[in-house]
Amino acid sequence: MRYVIILLLLSIISGCKTDKKKEALVIEKEYTLSEKIANANGFQNWKEVTQLKFTFNVDRDTSHFERTWIWDIKENQVTSISNNETIIYNRAKLDSTSHQINGGFVNDKYWLLAPFNLIWDKDNYTHNLKEDVVAPISKKAMQKLTITYSSDGGYTPGDAYDFYFEDDFQIKEWVFRKANQPEPSLITTWEDYVEKGGLKIAQTHKNDEGFKLYFTEIEVNTK
Repeated sequence: MRYVIILLLLSIISGCKTDKKKEALVIEKEYTLSEKIANANGFQNWKEVTQLKFTFNVDRDTSHFERTWIWDIKENQVTSISNNETIIYNRAKLDSTSHQINGGFVNDKYWLLAPFNLIWDKDNYTHNLKEDVVAPISKKAMQKLTITYSSDGGYTPGDAYDFYFEDDFQIKEWVFRKANQPEPSLITTWEDYVEKGGLKIAQTHKNDEGFKLYFTEIEVNTK
């Protein structure tokens, strides 16, 4: 009986050591900057999302443009609703017509989920980080992550983005530079954050030049 008790004690002690090692591994995991930014926007919950719906709106001066998307994640099927016309297509089976429509979806989805694309597109861009950089709109000192896409493939090859963020790793402003040109093509805020289905989404992007891009009817369905 004494030997049985000793063996049980050794087993418990060994199990405790194993659990501590597992805990240490979890604690010691170091996230990349891209992962920190993505996770600050709920990327860890993306695996639970089954369907995403949103309306993409742009106001410029007196004009208004909008289109609605419904994305079935599992089937990778997209429903496009624009100008009272509804088109359904599968992103894995694009033809000439759906390829053009998908270009609009890629653009609008990028505005909605750009922090997640830092993970999804990690093999297709180079990046550079600078600290204590003055943000173009707020004039506050922030960190700036610049990513430059490969010149091969995609709808807009070679484009560059400057993400401005603070210690919470949520994007506050960004600059889009077409074809990596030095001059900004567009500068906007990232604001009006809302949580939907575990995702944190900036609903509004605007600047002082009368441009406003924003999202309405955001719906996130989860498992």
